[in-house]
Amino acid sequence: MELRTISESRCFGGVQGTYSHASTTTGTEMRLSVFVPEQGRSRALPAVIYLSGLSCTEENFTVKAGAQRWAAELGLVVVAPDTSPRGPNVADDPAYDLGQGAGFYVDATESPWAPHFRMYSYVAEELPALIADKFPLRPGALGIMGHSMGGHGALVLGLREPAKFASVSALAPIVAPSQVPWGTKAFSAYLGPDQQRWRPYDATALVEDGHRRPDLIRIDQGEADKFLAEQLRPELFAAACGRAGQAVEVHRHAGYDHGYFFVATVIGDHLRHHAELLAQR
Repeated sequence: MELRTISESRCFGGVQGTYSHASTTTGTEMRLSVFVPEQGRSRALPAVIYLSGLSCTEENFTVKAGAQRWAAELGLVVVAPDTSPRGPNVADDPAYDLGQGAGFYVDATESPWAPHFRMYSYVAEELPALIADKFPLRPGALGIMGHSMGGHGALVLGLREPAKFASVSALAPIVAPSQVPWGTKAFSAYLGPDQQRWRPYDATALVEDGHRRPDLIRIDQGEADKFLAEQLRPELFAAACGRAGQAVEVHRHAGYDHGYFFVATVIGDHLRHHAELLAQR
């Protein structure tokens, strides 16, 4: 599996790189960023995949979150893929919340999205195999996290693939996409009108349908987030977890909005959460 280097820079003793590869899952060229701390020169390390939100690429988290300092201290490889397939022959939509930049981490079944929009399988299968082959990763010590749409993806992948992802967290996630405007728009387009086909991509529905994790799920949410009441609704996921006996912590932060200043504020707590759980693997 060939990986093309776009750039590499020294960062907090490690290397922050941006790469691309021809994806067999999406049928497109996919980009990703990878930070490998200095400890990776001498031994295999645990890793965390970070999934970004609507309209983002692999670059937003890499340059705005300040994760490298924490990852260097904790000895974590951090991987941030793009949010969707891209290219002139890939379906798109003028709106920011559908099409390129808005893959929603599903495997689309509807035209014109189905040929390329297979982000669930890309993150669940191809990406872990790629990074395990190209970087110093410790087998079995892979976590997943994300922000907003990416938080939705992290929760869904963590609930459906607990044997693959040994730790899960989310920042301001869309927890019940079947019940909010962003999700219903995207799911109707990518998956069709049958809402039973949406449930495998809805974290709250997954918990209701019996999916569980043996470890604690961490969520952080800003209380000044303008999307909180209409699009995010963390109380729905917390209530479902409470009924199901799934361990979850929802940390609320007064005055914080949806942006990367919030992400940068809590990223250290999230990476420590993953480091502690991955150290047991």
